[in-house]
Amino acid sequence: MKQRMTGLILAAVLASGMLSGCGSGTEQASAGTRDEYQEIELVMAVNGTDIQIDTMVAKKFADLVAEESGGRVTVAVFPNDQLAGGNSTKGIEMIAVGGVDLAAYATSVMSVLDGQMSIATIPWSFDNYTEARTVIDETGGDYYAKVLAEKGITYLGSFHNGFRQISNSRQEVRTPEDVQGLKIRVPGSEVYMDFFRALKADPISMSWSEVFTAIQQGAIDGQENGVSITDSAKMYEVQDYMTLWNYTYENDLFVANTEIWNSLEPKTQELLREKAKEACDWGRDQVEQEEAEIVQKFRDGGMTVTELTPEELEVFKEAVQPVREKFMTKYGEEACTAFQID
Repeated sequence: MKQRMTGLILAAVLASGMLSGCGSGTEQASAGTRDEYQEIELVMAVNGTDIQIDTMVAKKFADLVAEESGGRVTVAVFPNDQLAGGNSTKGIEMIAVGGVDLAAYATSVMSVLDGQMSIATIPWSFDNYTEARTVIDETGGDYYAKVLAEKGITYLGSFHNGFRQISNSRQEVRTPEDVQGLKIRVPGSEVYMDFFRALKADPISMSWSEVFTAIQQGAIDGQENGVSITDSAKMYEVQDYMTLWNYTYENDLFVANTEIWNSLEPKTQELLREKAKEACDWGRDQVEQEEAEIVQKFRDGGMTVTELTPEELEVFKEAVQPVREKFMTKYGEEACTAFQID
């Protein structure tokens, strides 16, 4: 029998029948390699659907761990917050109290634990993915680790959820005036609401599941989201215009419950940390490569895709500078220094 499984998770696992057998992949490794690792099965929760990047990274991680350990260490991945009844806030609570062993959640979701987790969403904190990767790997990750440690969570890595763009069905967006009056669906985050209010748009907080129909019926004009989510939600069917402006960056954090983490053998911790980093880097590459292909798909399908020039972007940045300053003050000097925001 594999070690450590709470009654709640065991019940869910047995009901779903999704866990792989204890011996999967064992034949791939030598007896010597197998003996290096404790035999254990871990549960990992993610919020996204089967085709979204958090689930893909989690499954990549599970494959890497099983292969390297010869099947002695396995990870069962549960997308769509299955173990939390589809409730991401409850999912965060479960990783904090040890209801699950591992998880990957967007920082905007993890901000229910501490608002500081949203630091990187301050508008135009990063200009591109290369900059985001560098800053988080050099200093930002340490900040995440510090904040999460106080909540009983161990930070293992970060990967892109994506830069957020804007799409709408009314007009091309090139200037702040083009955004004025647009009814734009945004998540409930204060950063996003304040951003669009500064541009004199009409931001509306709405469940993502309702957005397609709301746009189709003309209740709202558009939405802001990453390219991949805009694609998977088929927004190109009801939106004629998209502007690429990278106005805010969103990432997912790969984490473990600290109490459970500390109970693992050092060799297992080393394996999991190494493969988490490998999976996160793989996920980052996937997002970066995928976005260029999706944008071309949008263009080929007839959508007007506008990429703002540095000069055009500067006008937007000036318009929302008070919003940046508000949240820089709110999150504090330590957080801003860690993410090189000034």
